[in-house]
Amino acid sequence: MRLYPRRLRHGEEATLVEHLGELRARLFICLGAILAAFIVTYIFHGHILDWLNRPLPDDLRKPVTFSPIEPFSTSIWVSLWAALIIALPIVFWQIWAFLAPAVAEHYQRSMAMLVAFAAVLGLGGLAFGYWVVLPPAIHFLTNYDSSHFHILLRAKDYYRFVSFVLIGVALAFEVPVFVLGLVRLRILTAAMLRRTWRVGVFVMVVIGVILPGVDPVTTILSVIPLVVLYVLSIGLATFFEPRWRAEREARREATEY
Repeated sequence: MRLYPRRLRHGEEATLVEHLGELRARLFICLGAILAAFIVTYIFHGHILDWLNRPLPDDLRKPVTFSPIEPFSTSIWVSLWAALIIALPIVFWQIWAFLAPAVAEHYQRSMAMLVAFAAVLGLGGLAFGYWVVLPPAIHFLTNYDSSHFHILLRAKDYYRFVSFVLIGVALAFEVPVFVLGLVRLRILTAAMLRRTWRVGVFVMVVIGVILPGVDPVTTILSVIPLVVLYVLSIGLATFFEPRWRAEREARREATEY
């Protein structure tokens, strides 16, 4: 019995039972990766909590809890989210490995590179969210009308806010992957992107506004990288599209001869 599922080739036929068996094996791999990451993150959850608390002002460095079970449940929740982030590249790769046989072989290399590019951009988004977006946003929120309020931060609410902001920024950083994927699949073209760049910028601004974080600081700091990444996507599409077109033409000529 194979411990790791065999990856099917493009066009290779398989029965429904074989597909379900492969899907089950890949789900077990994903769950195993998440479980292993959770064990590690829970062991070091104190360091993770200290890391998440670092953007807070000194007088609010330790968030408060309001029930006996809340310290335990909050630590479990934070450890689980951290484990999901760590295991995400493995999860993405298993999803791609399961779907790859449905994609023509000449597309598979490009799509695999996009998956790796997505992982790098996701890490960049997490870093940008933590070091650039969170500090000014938390400073603004914890000092807003402070003369009228006695500010206390509940641990569960604070970590939920931080998680949503970091994940939202990380997803926003995936814009180039999404755009390049559409160009590679010939749904969009670089010329179309250049011609409608104002519409694209407007869409990026709308996405930045609806991302988690209700304060203007978080919104502005989310919109700026979205617009920059969209412009970068147009440049990358302009660079790669002629090369992808040349590859298609070379394969077509090779098939004809």
